[in-house]
Amino acid sequence: MKTSRRQFFRLMGAGGALALAPWAGSSFAQQGGAQPHVVVIGGGFGGATCAKYLRRFDPNIRVTLVEVNDRYVTCPGSNWVLGGLRQISDITQRFDALGKHGVEFVQARATRIDPERRRVQLDNGQSLTYDRLVIAPGIGFDWDAVEGYSPQAAISMPHAWRAGLQTERLRKALEEMRDGGTFIMRVPPAPFRCPPGPYERASMVAHYFKQHKPRSKILILDSGESFSKQGLFEAGWNELYGDMIEWMPGSQGGQVTAVDANTRTLRTDQGDHRGDVVNFIPAQKAGEIAEQAGLTNEQGWCNVNQATFESMVHPGIHVIGDASVAGAMPKSGHSANNQAKMTAAAIIAMMRDQEVPSPSHVNTCYSLVAPDYGISVAAVYRLENGSIAGVEGAGGVSPADVGKDYREAEARYTLGWYASITEDTWG
Repeated sequence: MKTSRRQFFRLMGAGGALALAPWAGSSFAQQGGAQPHVVVIGGGFGGATCAKYLRRFDPNIRVTLVEVNDRYVTCPGSNWVLGGLRQISDITQRFDALGKHGVEFVQARATRIDPERRRVQLDNGQSLTYDRLVIAPGIGFDWDAVEGYSPQAAISMPHAWRAGLQTERLRKALEEMRDGGTFIMRVPPAPFRCPPGPYERASMVAHYFKQHKPRSKILILDSGESFSKQGLFEAGWNELYGDMIEWMPGSQGGQVTAVDANTRTLRTDQGDHRGDVVNFIPAQKAGEIAEQAGLTNEQGWCNVNQATFESMVHPGIHVIGDASVAGAMPKSGHSANNQAKMTAAAIIAMMRDQEVPSPSHVNTCYSLVAPDYGISVAAVYRLENGSIAGVEGAGGVSPADVGKDYREAEARYTLGWYASITEDTWG
């Protein structure tokens, strides 16, 4: 890495300090203004963080968080459940602690947004008016992209790309699979949530197979031609799992054109593949409420002003996290958490008719190849000509030629990162 780990985290801290600086010591109450109301839809890494930090930046703002579930199961860490390292309960977050920050929590589904009247309709019959609205809906799935795959097919061929019941379903299928069977994973076309996620998943499944079903095989049918941290993953696979994992890029038979959920068969232009367990990850788009509100573009994602994450379609609505088009930033939990803080800062500045602070973003992604073998990628981003771009020379990936101690340390950092970011988001 060109930037040391200590320097990288100093840059992370600098971004947070920049966000706070313009209005330190000043509040709406002190300025004699009415109490503004910000509604946040979605309680994941983006929504929960934004709700919390709006209140931290100014406790006189009324903030209401709307989330359909009473708890949130994180996608980060869900691969560890598949590998037998963790239980679902270990990656399940609650919203109770947000109350101590003054965030009002409403468990309901947002069904309709009226941008003109600035009103959100909920499925419990309640409606909320807002001064500003933040939408963090995460991902939705394009069920029509591949013939034969549907919500019904996801029962026998789970995607597990929204953590929770689907994760448990896939874990159960792995446990019931015969030794010597084949696990097939389909990787969708980019962009999708967590670019390194499928390959960490293959690693964790391989770890489980090595312990319990050593004659089994893993086939990755990839829509793409390369993947995040590819060299590091492949080196780890060769070292730890031998020839257990086979990766097939799109041009060499990895492009899935149709599926048969009854027989767990995936058709490609170069032949069919039948798996004992199939993990089919669908093509993705912004979560359903964003589409319903007319916030999405032709590709299904939300164009935003990348300085403030305000929608380019409807003023007063901000879209953060996986659903947004955020320049060079990947769709990840860390990105959503970082975007949430910067958006909270921008909202307060805009409400006060103050200059919006220039955003500085970071992302880091740790992956486990084995319980004691970690790898990572990190990057720093700045706004350039209206688009979020990577800062040259900042961040990087784990070095290739290192010993066992380094990989073990990165594995510990992986667990530390998870503990830290979940505490920052929901604590």
